[in-house]
Amino acid sequence: MKIKSKLWIEVDGKPVFGRGRRFLLEAIDRNGSINQAAKEINISYRKAWGYIKAMEERLGFRLIERQTGGRNGGGAIITDDARAFLKKYELLEKGIQELVDERFRDTFR
Repeated sequence: MKIKSKLWIEVDGKPVFGRGRRFLLEAIDRNGSINQAAKEINISYRKAWGYIKAMEERLGFRLIERQTGGRNGGGAIITDDARAFLKKYELLEKGIQELVDERFRDTFR
């Protein structure tokens, strides 16, 4: 047997951040593009943009620096604040999983 859990962060009862949005930011970081990141995680560009906008509004800081298209093309990079937030979320997620795993082992020995 194996235990699974889900973790997400809400502000005023509205989702702000969870595993899927983490994957989106990580994909933007890898690809340098919101469009390519959306394709990689199999969501529409519009949905990705909506997630970014909602996260930034609810968290109160910018996650993405955007450069519009042009001669050299556009792009997007995650901000230092986004990197710090991702790191904190990763630590939280790991800590929660360790607690869940321990409780599971203790309960279902």
